[in-house]
Amino acid sequence: MSSDATHRVGRPLDVDAAQVRAAQAAALGDLLTLRVLSAIAVGEPASTVPALLHADAAEVRESLRTLEQVGILRRHDENGYALPAESWVRFGRLLAGGTPALPDPGGQQPSMAALPPAIETVARDLSYRFASTFSSETVSQYVVDSYLLLSQRARMRAHLPALTARYAADRLDALASARGLVLRGTPEVLFVCVQNAGRSQMAAAYLRHLTGGAVHVRTAGSAPASEVHPRVVEALEEVGVPLSDDYPKPLTNEVVQAADFVITMGCGDACPVYPGRRYMDWDLADPLSLDDDGLRRVRDQIRSHVEQLLAEMGVTSQAANR
Repeated sequence: MSSDATHRVGRPLDVDAAQVRAAQAAALGDLLTLRVLSAIAVGEPASTVPALLHADAAEVRESLRTLEQVGILRRHDENGYALPAESWVRFGRLLAGGTPALPDPGGQQPSMAALPPAIETVARDLSYRFASTFSSETVSQYVVDSYLLLSQRARMRAHLPALTARYAADRLDALASARGLVLRGTPEVLFVCVQNAGRSQMAAAYLRHLTGGAVHVRTAGSAPASEVHPRVVEALEEVGVPLSDDYPKPLTNEVVQAADFVITMGCGDACPVYPGRRYMDWDLADPLSLDDDGLRRVRDQIRSHVEQLLAEMGVTSQAANR
């Protein structure tokens, strides 16, 4: 791979996209606005930001309006804002001095005793598994945080302990990789879309299918659904690509840090380059908004993108045998 290809992340910005980026850069050039964004990024409610920053409430409200207008923040209720996936990957490092600023455990959370007994069992099991890497306190924080994130959208609560165990273990594994506590011989790819129920799941399934484990794959969503959509599962089964037992999960800090490649879908233009990581955007229609033929077209486009990604990564695709 040439050095030019190594640093290429997508098509050049058109006029409209450049105007959006310029407006975002101008907004973040204001010190208070940047601090407000950082507070929201770590989970601070909008109502408490003025006290936290010792700032005038009216000025904070104006900063929030500005961030919403330029597309960096998205309002989800009267007092709550969220960063879309594209904002995490574009501005995460800026918010925390070089480290993506997605929410981390450690804030105000219920104690383990206030949660179902099965979650305490999960924490105990994972503390033993990760004993050589993390303290039991760190493991417990991640278990509680993972349980809370998943429980917000779970339909079948009977499965929550098992999903919490998988989700917390994957996050801890990503954290160990991001901190250099474990060394991997395979590249790591993170696929991000909104619901983590369609495009990102198809991309991950294809990447696993075509590499046979030669690439470590994760997925996440900025607003995850409760389950992978059945139409996506059916579309993959049509072409003999297994989805395994993956499930939608929220986007968190450590999985971005652990990735060598962060690929967003449905987020518009290409994301900027950050040191040590490759950011790309695949401009794909939401397959769940299309009829069956449209869904199949997006599915096939995703396979083509995955094969191009493998070529750029220098990983041999097993397409000839599949």
